[in-house]
Amino acid sequence: MKRLFSLLFLCLTIGMLQAQIQEPVKFKTELKKISDVEAEIIFTASIDEGWHVYSTDLGDGGPISATFNVDNKSGVELVGNLKPVGKEVAVFDKMFEMNVRYFEKTAQFSQKIKFTGGAYTIEGYLQFGACNDENCLPPTDVPFKYSGEVTVAAKSSESTEEVKKKSEPVSVSSPVKQELKDTATVVASDTIGGADASTDIVVTSDLWKPMIDELQALGEEGHQKDASWLYIFITGFVGGLLALFTPCVWPIIPMTVSFFLKRSKDKKKGIRDAWTYGASIVVIYVILGVAITLIFGANALNALSTNAIFNIFFFLMLVVFAASFFGAFEITLPSKWSTAVDSKAESTTGLLSIFLMAFTLTLVSFSCTGPIIGFLLVEVSTTGSVVAPTIGMLGFAIALALPFTLFALFPSWLKSMPKSGGWMNVIKVTLGFLELAFALKFLSVADLAYGWRLLDRETFLALWIVIFALLGLYLLGKIKFPHDDDDNKVGVTRFFLALASLAFAVYMIPGLWGAPLKAVSAFAPPMYTQDFNLYEDEVHPKFKDYELGMEYARQQGKPVMVDFTGYGCVNCRKMEGKVWTDAKVRDIINDDYVLISLYVDEKEPLPEPVKIVENGKERTLRTVGDKWSYLQRVKFGANAQPFYVLLDNEGKPLNKSYAYDEDIAKYLDFLKKGLDNYKKGDK
Repeated sequence: MKRLFSLLFLCLTIGMLQAQIQEPVKFKTELKKISDVEAEIIFTASIDEGWHVYSTDLGDGGPISATFNVDNKSGVELVGNLKPVGKEVAVFDKMFEMNVRYFEKTAQFSQKIKFTGGAYTIEGYLQFGACNDENCLPPTDVPFKYSGEVTVAAKSSESTEEVKKKSEPVSVSSPVKQELKDTATVVASDTIGGADASTDIVVTSDLWKPMIDELQALGEEGHQKDASWLYIFITGFVGGLLALFTPCVWPIIPMTVSFFLKRSKDKKKGIRDAWTYGASIVVIYVILGVAITLIFGANALNALSTNAIFNIFFFLMLVVFAASFFGAFEITLPSKWSTAVDSKAESTTGLLSIFLMAFTLTLVSFSCTGPIIGFLLVEVSTTGSVVAPTIGMLGFAIALALPFTLFALFPSWLKSMPKSGGWMNVIKVTLGFLELAFALKFLSVADLAYGWRLLDRETFLALWIVIFALLGLYLLGKIKFPHDDDDNKVGVTRFFLALASLAFAVYMIPGLWGAPLKAVSAFAPPMYTQDFNLYEDEVHPKFKDYELGMEYARQQGKPVMVDFTGYGCVNCRKMEGKVWTDAKVRDIINDDYVLISLYVDEKEPLPEPVKIVENGKERTLRTVGDKWSYLQRVKFGANAQPFYVLLDNEGKPLNKSYAYDEDIAKYLDFLKKGLDNYKKGDK
């Protein structure tokens, strides 16, 4: 059998790998008996500050989930699946349009097993993914091997320590060791010039020769962070402002403020009551947010938002809300609730009376505020944060309560307050269109999870184009709904909103043929779901195989850009979507370099597993992604993605490596300097 690939200079690299190789996660394994015939294999990790390890079952198209993998077993049966243990952090990942769960500082995973009697052996590995705010590790394996014997007589007496003593280290057979020391022939296939080519390439050791010292002398790049609580608060605040301008709330404002100012001869007391009324509104909605968290819990909300079935439920719920705003029906709470609270408010005095009046407003206005609150809670639940519903409701309530207090402080403003009218229904219908558009986002999540391919990217965009075009026509008065008045006049504000909606619809039209549409990339399905793509200006790798790409570059006399990336790498997608799409960057990569993208989480298995020794530790390379990850470590002394390096035809660096940084000017300088150095060396 032909050898997989040659790896020389292993001893030389042991000392040099330490500078860029990151080991932010350290795992310990343990076999722990829990009964006579059952045990658990427990993996416990210590995680460096700023890093996190992803949990299990995150779904396709997202980060690397923790998985339990068995290479060999006898006398043992698996019971259930790998379980995460401890406190998980759940957040919404905007790039993947999905929620992810991970551990910080420490992580633990447990796999339950059952002994079938007699001698047993189980050998395998835990695979996990880890990231920080700037980069990610490739899929990393934690190997284990346990063996022993369980008999009826010995079951109760055998301790966990005795079982652990019987565990054996992963062994590397001498033939495999010898194979890795020799120069190997690699069998590789890829696409050259659009034609499939299967070629046997004899790889020289220079292509894998470590270049760690050279890169370290040139320096590194990286940084950037984001935040979310302020975004949640602003989202809630905007929702509250929109709720103000609905027919259920706006007409109540002058009546309520006038009531407080007139019911007391003391003006200061009237203002104080109005303040109390506003504060009561805030308290009521914040209690609602806290109650939702306490009832469901952040992890439960996160689980609902990532579950395909509940995404379908969210989709249907938002469609119902949209229909309500269009005037098909009204979503109202039982009238006896508001009547009972209102009568209670009239029969009481003091702070309780004011609080009950605020509660009455909450119940009466539910037909308008309910869909907005529902949409808001669905959105903030996808962040997975414990306090997200509370922060969202706080923003919503402050916006809703603000006019009651401001008009109480400045009663003269009431005269300039716009009168109720058909414009409020326009706002309701506009919100209906927006909720209908966002409903498709949740249907898209379910569609991707189940692989139905009902809502591919072009289908999604076609629906959005129609929705926003219809919204524009409605704002221009060309479409009428049941509660709209007969006034055909279109105000200036309404005209400009229609203009924006129609322009947005036109903007999305090129996306039907594959245009990237950065403005909607966070909502639309991934580009790979696009069946009909005529957009040829994207940056695509010429090769996904290192040796083939280097050979092609030698033949063409071009430098190489090696892109160490991953399907589950968020920041890799950000760089591709925001930096590579720049016209100057795109032209340089496509015209002047041979781009080789190496996916470190590629799951395609190698012809057979290869065991290597790295930094004194034995590792097993099982997949093509393992191979590229090892190349990144052994040649460049790095193990995080994204990682870009420019090489000449002999595999030597032309410039310092580049990590995650969305500064286009810096990236252009990185590419141009590499070209200049290549031309100097060529001369």
